[in-house]
Amino acid sequence: MSSNQKIIKSNTIILHTASLFLLPLQLLFSIFLLLRGHDEPGGGFIAGLVAAGAFVLYLFAHGVTSTRKIMRADPRDLLGLGLMLGALATLPALLFGEPFFTAQWLSFYVFEAQIKLSTVLLFDTGVYLAVLGTILTIVVSLTEAESR
Repeated sequence: MSSNQKIIKSNTIILHTASLFLLPLQLLFSIFLLLRGHDEPGGGFIAGLVAAGAFVLYLFAHGVTSTRKIMRADPRDLLGLGLMLGALATLPALLFGEPFFTAQWLSFYVFEAQIKLSTVLLFDTGVYLAVLGTILTIVVSLTEAESR
């Protein structure tokens, strides 16, 4: 292992083990922040930062190759999907003849529980994916450039 790879991949057992436990917890917390954000503080931006932090911690502990394997999608694809979802969130208001970015709600019942979906959540999901994709694109690109 070259000196550059030692910087990128940590060999400490504490960080290695902690990253395995913290990754799913941070991702779960980021989903909580995302789903809570359209009604209360939180939302797509901070949720995307928390999710990106989870993957960056994993990257520092296990390296770029392992991180790319567990991401299962290229960060640039996440960025593009996020931008697309953000743009799609504007269309329902225009279809109903309302001002641009006016929130639209769809409410239905599943087993006597009311489910509410909104264009706000769709937009927040787009922001989440755009932030996650942007941060991971930057960090992964810098890490790969450092290892060359």
